[in-house]
This record gives sequence, structure tokens and C-alpha cells, in this order.
Amino acid sequence: MPETRPVYLPPDPLTPKRDITHQHFRPGEHVVILKGAAGGELWGDAMKVVAPSWHTPTDENGWRLLDPNGGDRSYVTAHPRYLVHLSKRCPECLMHQKALREYLVKRLGDAEEEAVDCRWYSLNALNQLVHVADARPGR
Repeated sequence: MPETRPVYLPPDPLTPKRDITHQHFRPGEHVVILKGAAGGELWGDAMKVVAPSWHTPTDENGWRLLDPNGGDRSYVTAHPRYLVHLSKRCPECLMHQKALREYLVKRLGDAEEEAVDCRWYSLNALNQLVHVADARPGR
């Protein structure tokens, strides 16, 4: 992960409205969770899809992901709409990336060389990744 500086943009309006099914991703695929931008390009956390899992914050099917960097949070659970394929050229994921890039570049500018973390995601006590638009009070 690049060195980042936090920026507090309004919650990402694209990801929560993304209509992506659980079947879109398969075990063994490599994905990225897009968290910000630098120099007009998106960046995020690359992970490997491991197994189906329940995503409590959304009450929907999610995926168990392996963080190749390990650490205390080697495995996290995430909703499929947070994920973008890295291991294949997927038209839906490419369209989502393009829309998110355009959204961020409009707000951050494309000359920003330092990586900006938009702080749209957090991990809960169950190692479940939660987008701020999916967060529920008391969870």
C-alpha cells in the first residue's frame, strides 16, 4: 500500500448502488478494493477470493478474502459490490473502475501524486469490511 493521506470526501455514491451478484466472483480470483486515488489513478487493497461468507453489515452473501500481506487481518469478509476483478478483464468491473476514477479525479484532480485514502471503508470486530454507506448504528 502506498503512503497515504486521509481526505474526507462524501461517501462514495457509486459502490453502494452497484448491482453485483455474489456469483460474479469465484474462489481463487484476485480482486482489489478501491480506496482512493493518486495521480489520476485508482489504488486499493489487492486480495484473493477464498470462500463464500455471510456479510453481516449488509445481511447478504459476501466473500472471505485473503490479504497476501497477512498480519492481524489476514482474512476479511466483504460484500461483492466492494470488489473489482484484477485477475481478468471484466466489462462490469472495468465500467465501475472508470466511473469511480472519473468521480475521484473531479474531486481530487489528476495531478495529486500522493495517494489519497478516502476513508470509505472500515473493519468491524468480526473482520468484516464495511463501506460507510452500509454501516449501521450500533454495529
